[in-house]
Amino acid sequence: MWDILKMKKTVIFAGGVLFGTAGVKLLSSKDAKKVYTGCTAAVLRAKASVMKTVTTIQENAEDILAEAKHQNEERAAMDEVFTEESDDLVRENE
Repeated sequence: MWDILKMKKTVIFAGGVLFGTAGVKLLSSKDAKKVYTGCTAAVLRAKASVMKTVTTIQENAEDILAEAKHQNEERAAMDEVFTEESDDLVRENE
């Protein structure tokens, strides 16, 4: 009984070593390197596309922020003029 269990463990170990060795050879083959290169190139293209989109969004956000600041400055100037005119009217009516 113990001999069968030892033999089973030995066969499993030998199979693992064989599978591991074949896996290393497979992963380091020329064909595998071509696949790695293709995948890496695709990732780099995707990164470039994402960065282009991010840059466009960032530029648009900067434009929106500048326009919003300009609108607030105009509104503040108009409020200031309105406040001065209303103060003048109050003084005239007193």
